[in-house]
Amino acid sequence: MRRDLFTTLALAVCALCLTASCQTNALSGPSRAHPASVEAVGLSCEYLQDPVGIDVRNPRLSWRLSTTGGETRGQRQSAYRVLVARTKHLLDSNQGDLWDSGIIESGKSVHIVYKGKPLKSGMECHWKVKVRDQKGSWSPWSKRARWTMGLLDRSDFSAKWIGTNRVFVKQQGWPPPDNTVPDPWFRKVFLLSEKPQRATVYVASIGYHELYVNGKKVGDAVLSPSVANHRKRARYVTYEITDYLQQGKNVIGLWLGVSWSIFPHYKTVDRPQTPIAIAQATIELPGGASVRISTDETWKTHPSPNTLLGVWDFMHFGGELYDANKEVPGWCKVGFDDSGWRAATVFSPKVELSAEMVEPNRLIKEVRPVAIEEVSANVYRADMGVNLNGWLEMDLSGKPGDTIEMKFSERPDQEMTHRLHSKYVIGPTGTGTFHNRFNYFTGRWIQIEGLSYKPRPEQIRGHLVRTDYRRVGHFECSDEQLNDIYDATLWTFENLSLGAYVVDCPHRERMGYGGDAHATTETALNNYSLGAFYTKWSQDWRDAQSPDGNLPYTAPTYWGGGGPAWSGYCITLPWQIYLRYGDVRILRENFSTMQRWLSFLETKSSNNMLVRWGGEWDFLGDWLWPGAKGVNGDTRETLFFNNCYWIYNLQTAAQIAEILGERTVAAAHRSRAEQIRRTVHKEFFKPDENSYVNDFQGYLAIALLIGLPPEQLRPAVWKRLEDEILIKRKGHVHAGITAGYFLMEALLAGGRSDLIFEMASKDTYPGWADMLKRGATTIWEAWDGRNSLLHSSYLWIGTWYMEGLAGINGDPEHPGFKHFVIKPEVLNKPSLRWVKASYESQYGPIVSEWKIADDKFQHAVAVPPNTSATLYLPVENKTSIRESGLRISEAKGVELTRQENGRAVLRLQPGSYVFESDFDAAAR
Repeated sequence: MRRDLFTTLALAVCALCLTASCQTNALSGPSRAHPASVEAVGLSCEYLQDPVGIDVRNPRLSWRLSTTGGETRGQRQSAYRVLVARTKHLLDSNQGDLWDSGIIESGKSVHIVYKGKPLKSGMECHWKVKVRDQKGSWSPWSKRARWTMGLLDRSDFSAKWIGTNRVFVKQQGWPPPDNTVPDPWFRKVFLLSEKPQRATVYVASIGYHELYVNGKKVGDAVLSPSVANHRKRARYVTYEITDYLQQGKNVIGLWLGVSWSIFPHYKTVDRPQTPIAIAQATIELPGGASVRISTDETWKTHPSPNTLLGVWDFMHFGGELYDANKEVPGWCKVGFDDSGWRAATVFSPKVELSAEMVEPNRLIKEVRPVAIEEVSANVYRADMGVNLNGWLEMDLSGKPGDTIEMKFSERPDQEMTHRLHSKYVIGPTGTGTFHNRFNYFTGRWIQIEGLSYKPRPEQIRGHLVRTDYRRVGHFECSDEQLNDIYDATLWTFENLSLGAYVVDCPHRERMGYGGDAHATTETALNNYSLGAFYTKWSQDWRDAQSPDGNLPYTAPTYWGGGGPAWSGYCITLPWQIYLRYGDVRILRENFSTMQRWLSFLETKSSNNMLVRWGGEWDFLGDWLWPGAKGVNGDTRETLFFNNCYWIYNLQTAAQIAEILGERTVAAAHRSRAEQIRRTVHKEFFKPDENSYVNDFQGYLAIALLIGLPPEQLRPAVWKRLEDEILIKRKGHVHAGITAGYFLMEALLAGGRSDLIFEMASKDTYPGWADMLKRGATTIWEAWDGRNSLLHSSYLWIGTWYMEGLAGINGDPEHPGFKHFVIKPEVLNKPSLRWVKASYESQYGPIVSEWKIADDKFQHAVAVPPNTSATLYLPVENKTSIRESGLRISEAKGVELTRQENGRAVLRLQPGSYVFESDFDAAAR
């Protein structure tokens, strides 16, 4: 059921209302007669809650403020004090032996850089914070939070890389024969004189891994670690295993998955194509003694019952074969006889080790079949109801040795798509459960072959698997079709974001395309907490850059076609993270990569324009617009688009350079962009039509967004774009992946939600609603349904909901939503009479909920503590505005600053507001 209007606001406000008493401290000043109006909650370190094993030597700490009652508006932080201690006891005693910041006179509460004693490998850090409010009252100390350090230097690793001598060799032919290298087990037995006080294991692997201690899998993460560029890097995962260990004999076990270890684009001469791992445990005993357990040639190995089907490459990612007859009970328990196991093989790959600093993959949502039908004898087909990327878990029974095959399909009329299938061989008990371990499936339909009975729905369980980031954005409105598009867009993104990067599709390619990422990034940032996720992905792009400054079109995966708008994501991504989270560090970390990329583009230019380079799959421009056929790198339209994108990259890089204090660089980028702008406009503008190249919507949009037409021509070009949408295309969208992103950006920047609504509301081809009407549950690769049915292509529509209809937007002058704008695009459409949206920023929930009732416009707004907002109310008669029944001049926390283009512009202090004003439908 849809919630009643304004309940999002009420829920958000209730969530913030916590009671607290004021504590005193020698550094905090004397006790106040009234308690503080705020306290610090939601403590995080490097975007993560209580992270373990980080390798940032000066991590950044953040918190948000929660109201405690009393003051209802204007709540702010005026100062803070942070304590960091080695132990809980010291912290509880208010002793910051690692860092006591003292009283810092500042309202800053995000990205506070640790400035204490140097941190060492493996160190445990406990911290808390207290804040002073706008009236000078101090809050109590926050709840305790923590982080732990990983291994900061390569010399801290005494362990060796281990694997087996069974190496994958790809055979010729297409499709190539399946991999035959089983996923290996490794184990190590050791003694402990006492039960430890603290024990930590650091595990890096090339190929997925699972960690076991004394027969138990450690943690609930799956498909670890995140995907990395194994030509250069392997990320270690930190596990805390104190509670898994015992006095006496113990066993540490590793189960490795072939997976990414045989990905052909990670192949190097110093590493065989077989899964390998390096692990090191530090075990602290009572009294100060410690034990170190490291992988080396003394570890034992044996094949597991699990084997990759396929070859982990384009169109052949396959699935998994599990043979229950090859199970070895107790393989990682104490007392197991491993005398028949082989010694591990030691390897010496040249890869950098760094910490896994992103949420792990987890099972997020269970999906059960909505129908099961018998297709033919011993063949059944389960309809999961939605297209899904993740794991299958299925209870099976049969005769020992029977092979049950599961084929996965996106289409109702095909038994299998993209060669995705898995198999289970029944063991001696006659029963068992198949579940994925080191691979995953994509599809809506599962064809089950080899069963002698019809399975029941409860015996088949699908699980969405993705990086376990938090949902922070919510939207709904009175138009159910728009809601359905929004829901399908987000469901699609979640199915594309396994492994801490965003793929084009999770079945055929699994490549992290930069061009496609333009279509997904802002939609994602509006709805999920992705600071750690995108920080990791930006490192992948840096790792993939070649010495000449060029970048591949995918990261960390290298393979795939593209053009400047794919590689240039190395500039767009850090910029979007800066705007969203106020993260200057990510700009600094990526600045050199950006400059080298721009220098590379200069080598591919002549007379102030880029020229065609590379082969058939290079220099692509827009991709998959309605009716697109073939590869488009040689067209005049692509030449135009790519040069516009070059300008866009330069403009963005200039802004970044300015923020970093690189003013000479910024001026050079702006000057170069202006040179190119003049040349491109002269070459491609059609003065008789006020248009560029073939008039496509995305090309006109990117021209407007980068300021290509001179100021006097902009109104005419805007009119040409409007006519292209409303008249020539009869309200339909006509753009692809990359140009579509710029179409959305330009329309939002121009306040043209009316045009976006026309495109979103069309339920005939081409359009999102057309996909849904034709049975889609995820967004397709192409408007006409060719190829993949779960793809990143057109997710740029998702940006409109939060930024356009709800009007929640950041302010580039105050990045990170310290100050933000609420400017809803209120359309006079019969189906669109109300909107409810919330976004949980770093500072707390922002709410924008509006409705049109008779001749009145009502708008509920929440501004988190420690922020401010500019609100644009769509009202011609400012004297009609009431806030909670009061005139604006009487309302606390509200300042009317001006009237602008049919809107009253208000400055809001922290708090919750309900506005009402006259609404002139004819003016909309």
